[in-house]
Amino acid sequence: MSPEALNSLFSICIGFALAGALVSGFQVFATRPAGFGLLQQGVAPKTFAAVPFLVFAAPFIIMRNTLRGARLENRRFEFVMMATIIAGFWSMMSGTFFLMTLRATGVLG
Repeated sequence: MSPEALNSLFSICIGFALAGALVSGFQVFATRPAGFGLLQQGVAPKTFAAVPFLVFAAPFIIMRNTLRGARLENRRFEFVMMATIIAGFWSMMSGTFFLMTLRATGVLG
């Protein structure tokens, strides 16, 4: 496996782990699951605060909603596969940003 592929795989894993930790933390404190409905509260400070949260939590929310929909609504395989690809790419981008931030602050060498 090439170093670039390994780096991408690591970024995907970090992105999904970060998303899962954020959503789990939100659920502990808010006692309800996180979702994109956080953006539908009108123009309020809570809505603007939800945007950065959802940027990093979106891969987990997308996969949770997709897998639930595939089981309950019998969604087609193509839809589930496309949502998985989107969540994976989003996870890779957020994981890359998170790793770049850790490197810039000197946490990672």
